[in-house]
Amino acid sequence: MPLTDLPLNCRPREKLLSRGAATLSDAELLAIVLRTGMAGKSVLQWAAELLAPRQADALGSFGGLNGLLQASSAELAKVKGLGPAKRAELIAVLELARRAMAQQLQQRTPLDSAATVKAYVQLHLAHKQHEVFAVLFLDSQHQLIALEELFRGTLGQASVYPREVAVRALHHHCAAVILAHNHPSGQVQPSQADKQLTHSLKAALSLVDVRVLDHIIVGPGAALSMAEEGEM
Repeated sequence: MPLTDLPLNCRPREKLLSRGAATLSDAELLAIVLRTGMAGKSVLQWAAELLAPRQADALGSFGGLNGLLQASSAELAKVKGLGPAKRAELIAVLELARRAMAQQLQQRTPLDSAATVKAYVQLHLAHKQHEVFAVLFLDSQHQLIALEELFRGTLGQASVYPREVAVRALHHHCAAVILAHNHPSGQVQPSQADKQLTHSLKAALSLVDVRVLDHIIVGPGAALSMAEEGEM
């Protein structure tokens, strides 16, 4: 059922325009993006199902907006009814969210909003199926210059090269960095290897006068700051 078949006062788009986006539920906002439902299911019903708690071995539910926005294109392609056009629109929403957060970090001191930094890293890395090590390069005011994914695969001192991190830091003329990587398992507690890697990078970057401010670990629906945990 398309949204235009709903009573006027029940249409999410009209509610958004007349009352404001904050008055809509997550399902109503998602329904605006989806526009139409599927056979035997209204668009609002379908949106609610997509946002429902995940069930083991079941497709079509992502456990809320965070889970849906972190879903990969391959995961979305498995959902009945999500054709290329709808998948492209959902992925575009995710990219817009990433860029909006990047602008926030470029306009404010990251340390003033650890939650924003964690959310930004989570949007970039948490949905990936393999481990990725990234670095946020910061200027002397601790504002974001760039985020770069430098290494992927099983991470450790043997696969993350301090020299390469230092080369990229010098390239950006940065004063500080925030390290980041993902745990696809969803367990974000730092391993002993994570701690050793952090200390090795701190030592290497100190030689070029670059401070390591934090190491963020993210997974689906979770994020941890090693600085907040007293591990820096």
